[in-house]
Amino acid sequence: MAHTGTMNHDKAAGHSGARERVRMLVPPLVGGLALLVALLGLIGTAIRDPRPHDIPVGLVGPAPAAQQISTAFGTNAPGAFQFTTYASEADARAAVDSRAVDGVLVLGGSSPRLIVAGAAGDAAAGIITAAFTNAFKAQGATVDVETVHPFAAGDAHGLILFFVVVAVIVSSLVAQAALLGTAPDAGFGPRLVVVLAFAVLGGLTAMGTAAWIADDYATGFWTATGLVMLAAAAVGAAVAGSARLLGPPGLGLAALVVVLLDLVSSGGPAGSQLLPDFYRWLAPWMPAGQLYSGLRGALYFGGAGLESPLIVLGAWLGGGLVLMGLGELVAARRGAQSTAAASAPA
Repeated sequence: MAHTGTMNHDKAAGHSGARERVRMLVPPLVGGLALLVALLGLIGTAIRDPRPHDIPVGLVGPAPAAQQISTAFGTNAPGAFQFTTYASEADARAAVDSRAVDGVLVLGGSSPRLIVAGAAGDAAAGIITAAFTNAFKAQGATVDVETVHPFAAGDAHGLILFFVVVAVIVSSLVAQAALLGTAPDAGFGPRLVVVLAFAVLGGLTAMGTAAWIADDYATGFWTATGLVMLAAAAVGAAVAGSARLLGPPGLGLAALVVVLLDLVSSGGPAGSQLLPDFYRWLAPWMPAGQLYSGLRGALYFGGAGLESPLIVLGAWLGGGLVLMGLGELVAARRGAQSTAAASAPA
């Protein structure tokens, strides 16, 4: 009987151990599958049918010719371009310089001319060039193409610059994840120190490395570095606040929003103009696309177009600091409740 009881006890213990092992294995499997579905769902829906939307183009020339171009593209490629008519080529070039338009079609001369901003991005510049050269080729005319504001020779497609954006966002998340793992009870002060210190060091390291790889970006380096610092602080504060408020689930939520959804909605180096409506609506409010736009403005357009990146990144930083403060209040309240429960009489 005693032997039978021992066997039953061992069997029960074995079952309990097996259940515990299953319990340990399920969360990482479920988490991994959830991430897999999120990646495929977000990226797949974003890139399954890329089409240009509202690419800004200027028109210069006789009013009937400009109207004919606008009408023809509105009929054959509705929504692809957003046309603005300028009185002179000088005005149109100024619009390119200020980033109001990505290209200008000049009509009325011996042959049409196309002026495109290379640093507007390969996608925008390529679509503008292909669309207008093919349209005039069908009429037996040749378009002379002039590229202004090109990418640096060492980063001819802006890819290094975009991966500065990716690296800064991901590493800002990792820095906060490391802090959560090593000092989960760190208060507002230490978290803020990590956010700001990493922003400064990360900005200098990221842009310094990128400039070295690309063999210098010439003018605008320090403005671009400041933007990277601001973005790192904004992302770091948002992640720190979410993690302090919700713990590990908050870190996961931040990774989903600030990293995955943010980078997908940016459209990568191609930009958000080729993405479906939801992502194009979201992109202007997210850090990645704004940082990439700001970096190109700082390095290639003499600082044009920095207002929106500064406003959006500043808003993310402010929101992150608010989250950090709320997380501190919630943590203090939980601590007080735990102390009260521990000191209460049995």
